[in-house]
Amino acid sequence: MKVLMLGAGAIGGYYGARLIQAGADVTFLVRPQRAALLAAHGLAVHSELGNFHAPVPTVTQDTVQADYDVVIVTCKGYDLDQAMDAIAPAVGQATAILPFLNGLGAYDRLDQRFGRDKVLGGVAYIATMLAENSAIRHLGANDVVITGARTPLLHEQAQALHAASPGARTFSNNITQALWDKWVMIAAGALMTCLMRGTVADILAASGGRSLMQRAIAECRSVASAEGFDLAPETVQRMDRLLLDEQSSWAASMMRDITQDIARLESDDILGNMAERAEKHGLDVPLLRAAYCQLKVYESQKQRA
Repeated sequence: MKVLMLGAGAIGGYYGARLIQAGADVTFLVRPQRAALLAAHGLAVHSELGNFHAPVPTVTQDTVQADYDVVIVTCKGYDLDQAMDAIAPAVGQATAILPFLNGLGAYDRLDQRFGRDKVLGGVAYIATMLAENSAIRHLGANDVVITGARTPLLHEQAQALHAASPGARTFSNNITQALWDKWVMIAAGALMTCLMRGTVADILAASGGRSLMQRAIAECRSVASAEGFDLAPETVQRMDRLLLDEQSSWAASMMRDITQDIARLESDDILGNMAERAEKHGLDVPLLRAAYCQLKVYESQKQRA
């Protein structure tokens, strides 16, 4: 299988390395500066699940051609327009696109640009970061990937990609439900950890923190339900174990971005689009609206600074 990985950052570099280890033919579509770094030092991944360090093939936007089976997109939602421009020359008649992006709004945009029958569904539960030396660090040992076809025409390609993927990967026959499951969890968690500027443990230790966390979960679940994607009991239990654990040091990645004074956040894709869907259904989601408003104020302040 020929795979084009957009970018060689924390997520793209990690999964590109794992696909190479599994025998896939992987090329990285990167900017010239990143291509030079990879040519000089190779791609390095440090992980409890096994390290990787090797030269990797790269192309740039002006040289990429449409001869790939799958294009994998792992950018942030606010970079998606540029990402779609970059991968457009690589998307041939038989090419599928696999996004690992937060929320469902990104899928609407990809469908509009390339057609729904070109876009697979992908969910990744993993924590990675790009170190100062451009090496990728996998934090902890969690690495869960769920993929599937969003339309019948993509089923064969989705199965082929699943077969080529390494490790404990899951193929879902209802990938849109899996996308909603993750979105509800990260939205509820981001809503509270960003609004309260604390970890799950910090919030649950505060007066009223548990009831507010439960309200946040209920608000986000209500949006999924209104859209026709009720969460299964076991999914709710997993979410509760993460977001209602008094010992949990977990915080959303947006919360970590705020503590590092990063100006651009995924607020629109994680909270804003969910708030829009809540409004469409006439749902009462005051915590969701408050958190989204607070994040937009933060972003505006950073952009003016």
